Amino acid sequence: MNTCAVVLSGCGRADGAEIQEAVSIILHLSRLGVPYQCFAPDSPQAEVINHATAKVTPGGTRNMMVEAARIARGDILALERLDPGAYSGVIFAGGFGVAKNLCTFAQSGDKGGAACEVLADVERVIKGFHAQKKPIGLCCIAPVLAARVLGTRKGGPGVKVTIGSDAATAEAIATMGATHVPKGVTEAYTDEAQRVVTTPAYMFDARPHEVYEGIGRMVEAVAGMLK
Repeated sequence: MNTCAVVLSGCGRADGAEIQEAVSIILHLSRLGVPYQCFAPDSPQAEVINHATAKVTPGGTRNMMVEAARIARGDILALERLDPGAYSGVIFAGGFGVAKNLCTFAQSGDKGGAACEVLADVERVIKGFHAQKKPIGLCCIAPVLAARVLGTRKGGPGVKVTIGSDAATAEAIATMGATHVPKGVTEAYTDEAQRVVTTPAYMFDARPHEVYEGIGRMVEAVAGMLK
């Protein structure tokens, strides 16, 4: 089976990739016998959070790829090296690093999706896999990336995604020209036409095993579309 790319945004739920989500993706890919390669931007995080206090570290700086290497056990490449033609699919882990580092969703404030911009390499990757009709999986807040890149506001075909039942984020997704489909934490939603699979994960105040189960359904759907 061909290799799946996994995109991370650092290490830690408040300023990078959500670790339990990232590990769940890797474990399910391994369970299904799908080889994977991790990627992350080789650039600084938007901010550094002390996860013990939930406070910003003044003047703190960390590199996303260096931090994500903790999750990938050192086997990681810079996102700029991710060639959609060389992989059969891509999965994005969630965490606030998605909303802060991979795009500006967290900084968009009341303007929400209308003002959200996506990192150039992230947009390139999503458009590249989509153009080749290869599956794209996203969990937690990461579906906003697909909504922004593939939504009609950006001139895309429009896409259906789920981030659970969060009304504010669902409204922002609608402003991007995408459609939100409410789903539970243990569920995944597949937009068959666009080959995009999403699951809410920690968009809910959920238990770890529930997040793991939902991500498993997302990974299984992505794996079923790999060529």
